[in-house]
This record gives sequence, C-alpha cells and structure tokens, in this order.
Amino acid sequence: MKAISILFVLFSFLFFPSTSKAQNQLSGNVRDSHSNAALPGAVITIADIKTGAVSDSSGNYRIKNIPEGTYLVKIYFTGYATQLETITVKGMVQKNYSLISSPTELKNVIVTGVSAATDQQKTPISVDVMSNKDINENTSTNVIDAIAKQPGVSAMTDGQSISKPVIRGLGYNRVLTVNDGVEQVDQAWFDEFGIEADPDAVNSYEILKGPASLAYGSDAIAGVVNLIPEAPLPEGQTKGDMLLNYQTNNGLINNMLHIAGTKNGISWSARVDNIMAHSYQDPYDGYALNSQFSDFNADGTVGLHRSWGYTQIHASYFDMATGIVDGTRDSATGIMERQVAYPDLNGGAPSYEIPTHQEEMSYTPFVINQRIRHEKFVWDNSLAVGEGRIKAIFSYQKNQRQETNDPTIPNTPDIYYLSNAATYDVRYISPQIGGFNISGGVNGVYQSSQSLGTLLLIPNYNFFQIGAFAIATEKIGSLNLSGGIRYDTRTFNGLDHWVDSTTQAPAAPDAPNAFHEFQGFTSKFSGMSFSFGGTYDLSKGIYVKANIARGWRAPNVAECAANGVHDGTVVYEIGDPTLKPETSLEEDLAFGINSKDIGFEIDLFNNSINDFIYAQGLQSVLGGDSINNSLNAAGLGAAPVYKYTQGKANLYGGELVFNVHPESMSWVELNTTLSMVYGGLVGAPDSLKYLPFVPPTRITADLKFPIKKLCKTIQNAYLKVGMLDCFQQSNIYRQYAIYNGLNTALTPFEYAASTSATKGYTLINAGLGGDIFSKGHTLCSIYITCTNLFNTAYMDYMSRFKYYPVNYTTDRVGVFNMGRNVSLKLLVPLDFSSGHK
Repeated sequence: MKAISILFVLFSFLFFPSTSKAQNQLSGNVRDSHSNAALPGAVITIADIKTGAVSDSSGNYRIKNIPEGTYLVKIYFTGYATQLETITVKGMVQKNYSLISSPTELKNVIVTGVSAATDQQKTPISVDVMSNKDINENTSTNVIDAIAKQPGVSAMTDGQSISKPVIRGLGYNRVLTVNDGVEQVDQAWFDEFGIEADPDAVNSYEILKGPASLAYGSDAIAGVVNLIPEAPLPEGQTKGDMLLNYQTNNGLINNMLHIAGTKNGISWSARVDNIMAHSYQDPYDGYALNSQFSDFNADGTVGLHRSWGYTQIHASYFDMATGIVDGTRDSATGIMERQVAYPDLNGGAPSYEIPTHQEEMSYTPFVINQRIRHEKFVWDNSLAVGEGRIKAIFSYQKNQRQETNDPTIPNTPDIYYLSNAATYDVRYISPQIGGFNISGGVNGVYQSSQSLGTLLLIPNYNFFQIGAFAIATEKIGSLNLSGGIRYDTRTFNGLDHWVDSTTQAPAAPDAPNAFHEFQGFTSKFSGMSFSFGGTYDLSKGIYVKANIARGWRAPNVAECAANGVHDGTVVYEIGDPTLKPETSLEEDLAFGINSKDIGFEIDLFNNSINDFIYAQGLQSVLGGDSINNSLNAAGLGAAPVYKYTQGKANLYGGELVFNVHPESMSWVELNTTLSMVYGGLVGAPDSLKYLPFVPPTRITADLKFPIKKLCKTIQNAYLKVGMLDCFQQSNIYRQYAIYNGLNTALTPFEYAASTSATKGYTLINAGLGGDIFSKGHTLCSIYITCTNLFNTAYMDYMSRFKYYPVNYTTDRVGVFNMGRNVSLKLLVPLDFSSGHK
C-alpha cells in the first residue's frame, strides 16, 4: 500500500499540471419531445471520463471540467428512449435534447473490449448489456447467477454460492472477469472456485461473447464478463441507498448501505453489505444440506476530477464462507447427512449423521467448507494530452482460498492457496480525426501463488505476462470499421517441491519418505491476437455486423503442473509444462433491427480452437484405467489418472433476441431469447467427443406490463410473467463418470445417469414492482420476484450436483436445483444534497 501511495504522488507531480487550463463545458436543456415540458432528473453521462450531470427542475444541466476532446454522450431518463450522441467539447458547448417516451431504453453504451465508449449497435463484436434496472427486477444468489440467463451465457454451478461463467460453451480460464476496471486475478482453474465479487457493488454487466484477447490478452479467448460499478455522482450531489432483500426458499438476507458524493471535483463513495443464506430447498431432496453461505463485503472510492482528467483510488474487501455439498445420504430415509467426528465415537474417525431441522436451517457452513477472501486496490487515471488522452489503471490483488474437508481437524484447511497479484494497463487514445480513431498501449499481469495446505495438487508458482496492442476505428458514412492486433508473452515458473509421502507435509529432498511431488520448471508462452470487423446501417435502425477474431490462451497452472488428487473429483491429475497455448479463430455474423416498436438481433458464430487443452484418462498396461496409489497412506490415492493433453475443438451456434414494445401500446412488451451452441473435440472417440459443460439449447420469454403512473403514489410500476425452457442435453461427455469415480459395480445408478441424456425442463417465473412517491420524491422502490413458480423439480445440466449419490428411497440420482423462491427487495434512496427536501 505504501508503494502505491508513493506512485500516486509521483504520478501527480509528473503528469498533472498545476497551471490552469481553459475551461471546457457542456450544458443545455432536456425536454419531453411531445409536450416540450422540462424533464428534471434526466441523467447526462460521459463514460470515458467518469463524469456527468442531472438536469434540474427546469431541465437544465451543466458538466464542467471536461478535458478537450470528442466523447460519446448518453442521455437517459426513466420512461424515455435513451439518446446517444458523439460531441466534440472545446470551450463552452451547448446541446439541448428532446426525449421520446418509451418503456425501453433502445440504446446502450459499451466500454468492454473497445478503445473508447461506443454505441452498442456500432461495434462488430457481440456484447450484451444487463442494466441496473434489469438487475433489480430479477433475483439471484451470487454475482454470476445474475447473468446466467443472458443469451449465449450460462453458469456452471456448485450450489447457490458458487457459479462460474460459461460463454458459448467455454468457461474456466477461457472467460476473463473484469471487476472495477481491472482483470480479476484469483484461482479460476478449479471446479469449485467461483468469482470473488460483491453482487451489490455491480451497477451493470457487459458480456463480450467471442475472443477478446485483443484487448485483454490470455484468458479472454471465449469472452469477458465486465462487472461495472456505479459512476461518480454529478457535482454537488450527496446520495446513497439502502437495500433490504429477503428470499423465502433459502432464507437469504441481504443488507446493504451505500453512500456517495461529489463536491468541488472530489468524488467519493463507501459501501458495506452482508449476504447470508441457509441451505436451499427443492421438491425431491428437501434441504440441500451444506449449501449455506455468508458474504461480508466493503468497498470505498475517492477521486479527483479536473480539466486535465481524473485520478481515482478504489479499495474493496470480499469475504465469503460457504459450505460444499457432497450429497451423502442416509440409506433408509434419503435425507442428506453431514460429516462429523466425535472423540468418543469410532476412535474419533469421521462419520455421517442425519442433521436436526435447526442444522438444516443453519447459516454457518459445516465441513466441507470454503473461506475465500479477496482484497483489491485499484488506481485509475485519465490524463488529457491535447485532444487525446492517456489512460492508466493499476491494481494490487490478494486472494486467500481455504478449504476444510476433514471433520477431525475442522479448523485446519486441507487446501490453502495464497495469491498476490498486480495488473497494469497503460494506453494512449488519440483524438478523433474525421471518423478515425486509434489507441495503443501495453497491459498484463503478475501473479505469485503459494499452496499452504496439507493437500497439494499444484506447486507454488509465479508468472508474468505483458502484451502490446493497437486498436483502430473508422467511420465511413453508414459503415463503422474496427480492428487491431496484439502480441503477448507469458513466462510461467513452477517451483520445486518435496513432500512426505505419508503426511503430504513439506519435506527435505533427503528426508525419509520424501516424495518429489513437483519438479521445478519454466515455460514461456507467446501468442498473437487480432480482430477485424464492421457494422453497416442498411437503413435507420436496420444493421448488419461481421467480425473475425483470433484469440489465444496460455495453459493454466493445473494444466502445466498438476500432480495430485483433485479434491472435488476423485482423480489423480498430471499436468504437462510442454503444452502449447490454445489459439482460436472465430467468425461472427449478425443482423438486427432496432426501432420504436421492435428490437431484433440474430448472432451466428463459428469458433475453431487449435491445441485445445483437456484432461484425458490414462490406460494401464494391463488395460482399464491407470490407477495411482502413491498417496494411499494419506488416504488420497487409489485414483484414476488423468493427464492434460491437447487436440482440436470446434463450437458453433448462435443467439436470437426478439423484443416487441409497440409505441402505440406502451403498456405491454414481450422479450424473448434463444441460445444454441454445439460442438466438441474433432476426431475424438465418443467418450471424449463432447465437452463436459456445453449448455443445452435454451429459450426465455418474458411478458411485461409497464405502468408509468399507476397512481400519484405508485409510479414506474410493472407486472411480468416469464418462461424459461431448457432443452434436453443429449451430447454427453462420457468420461465424466470416470472423472467422478463412478462405475457399474459400486455406483450403478450414478454411472447410468452420467451416460444418459440430461432431461430438459420448463420453469415459470413472475414479478411485480414499482416506485413509491411522496411529495415528488421517491421514498423507495419495491421488487417482488417469484422464480420456479410451480415448484418444479429439475436438474440443470450445468450443475455439478447432477451425478451426486443416488437417493435409494426414490432411485433418483444427484441433488436437484432450487424449488420455488420468492424474493422481496426494498431499495431506499438517500439524498443529502443541498436543497433536497
């Protein structure tokens, strides 16, 4: 932290001029296009420089301290269609706006994978946006669960607290998460490791689908999930909000308090929240024992905005304790049991017992459990250089992940990974010359990780990655072109490590029972990425898009260096430091319509991946599975052996979005999506042909009735009913059975389930809400959502629980997904601005 403070001071003195510059300002008026009435409360934002304004009671607005340049300005107001306009600010600029009444926004600004804020319709890459309004009107239990029904997006789940994003059939280290403007650096390679981010701190999501290596380097070969925080408040405002959320199925309680302000160009914000839930319930299993979790989160930001640009420091802390469901059941009743160990029973050895009802509703996780902490400091800067600017953002991140799975030592983590990491991104964004703009720079990451637990799968390691890139855009009439090129290098060092083969404790090479578990090595990876595409407006509101992109991904630590039992499965994994980086080539084609009555877009893609990395079961010299017994004495051996290898993969499919919102019938709208992805390994045998977590075809449909003013007290109300139809998945990864210790002799039910199609299901959801007004001000917003309205019992293909132990009382395999859940959400705005009554 001291080093960051020194850098902050040096950066300020070197780059931030103390002399005054000519003041640049954008001001004007916002009105209703039909009545010409002033629209107080309209929001005008400039995303690139984190600034904006809110119109006053006369509809007037003013944004000061704008660095000279060309920016995309967004103007939006609840109940009106959003407007976007590119404006050059030099001196005093006045712009007035007339907004058209509409229940939908119609236009979005994106910042993911582009050199500057861009109209979503004008970029050739496929990007979906989930707004703050959408977040509030839906319910979720973690930060990725919130976007799992977006077109082309799904989530691999390990209960209600752990979700990993999957984009167009690819996940793990192939999807990069950006949080607070920087890459999230953690342990994304493990099955049971989710995303360590506070859902209450996310103001909106952007999901880039397809290779994003051009902007982000390795680990973005499948796409990017960008968790975008709220923007700084306009000058002179001090506001906040308080969130109260309760869910009936799992007893989830979410309390959040947030406050922020801006005065004299100094912006600040602070937030604290706590989320906790007991085990969720489903119609077949009752309580999914040990799926309970609790989160504590806090973050704060302080920034300085001047005519030369801005500088901003952000700090956050994430702390989650979560249980891990293992699905063990009482054979007579089918009730899930929990692990226990009593000194006076069975010699203190682990055993299982049926929980009490109080334990089933406990908010405190049992063994097996995880404790995850993520600390982050971000320094974000934008400095005007003529009409261009330099953007520089740096972060330090500390990640601690502990897993306890032995009830005889419940306070000792068997798995403990400690990671320290730093990220950097420095780029120059040129002024716009006609329709041309270019940016270039370098970014990358350094990570150092230690394995401090008693169960070791990977060695201690460190790596450093740096990439240089250039991105350009050109507007020629109705044609918008964009493209770029990038080159990356990553140096990966796996450290030498000896352990005692009977205890797994670190040992000297010449110690008795010494086992050379990890041999030191250095691997160097490099890759070139590019992207080129364009959008063309066939007419107003009708457009086509096309893009071709090459991505790359360096092997992760497990793929390079694993040598041990993978806890959470029952296999012995072996990495290979000589693996090559994955490279992909994806073609995207889209056609869309964006009008006052309908929104339509169809996106098609084909993604070919060379040197695709996957784990393959090894065969013994006598036939059958190769078995490793080297760690039997520690109770960790006798496991099928899998080794990481490479091949060619191909995935193809698309998404369709069709929204109807007639201008003449503003009281109704229909929003539908279709997501499809197919593919797998090329030339592989049937047991390996399909990848393990490629989602089945999915349709969503929501019929919504927005009511702008129900009465004087209730405004911006809505009522909606929705349907989610998930098709049967018949393309099964048949080695999943071996990978999870299933066989025809000992686990015949589970083995049969793992080689059969996963059934489809249909869920019905409903919701209503609105703003409560008094004396012209919003007192609160209420959102009531019911998911799985008819309490349907279903097993989602993306759940890791689907092949858990059989319930012998019903012969059903696995732990089912959550049943009916009603979410009650109350959002109370707080306004401390001068003159507010």
